[in-house]
Amino acid sequence: MAMITARTRPLLIGLVVLLLLTMPWVAMQFTTEVQWTRSDFGIAALLLGCTGLLVEVVLRTVRHRRGRMALVLLLLASLALVWGELAVGLFGTPWAGS
Repeated sequence: MAMITARTRPLLIGLVVLLLLTMPWVAMQFTTEVQWTRSDFGIAALLLGCTGLLVEVVLRTVRHRRGRMALVLLLLASLALVWGELAVGLFGTPWAGS
């Protein structure tokens, strides 16, 4: 089994982002419940890509395992909150999706 190295992680992150972005696209082919525009895909790609890159930076720079885990969890929680706000307006900001 091949290990994931610092050289292959960015490629893996990009593939995960691509896989996540294909899910709504495939859903749009089968239902009218999912209606993403090009800007939705662009914003999602930006959010997922930047989060992935920040996770990579944390994994390369933070040496303590607990610190890594804490920062990665903080990044993922931040992504979830921003995504939720953009999707359904969790906090009612002007950028809310609903």
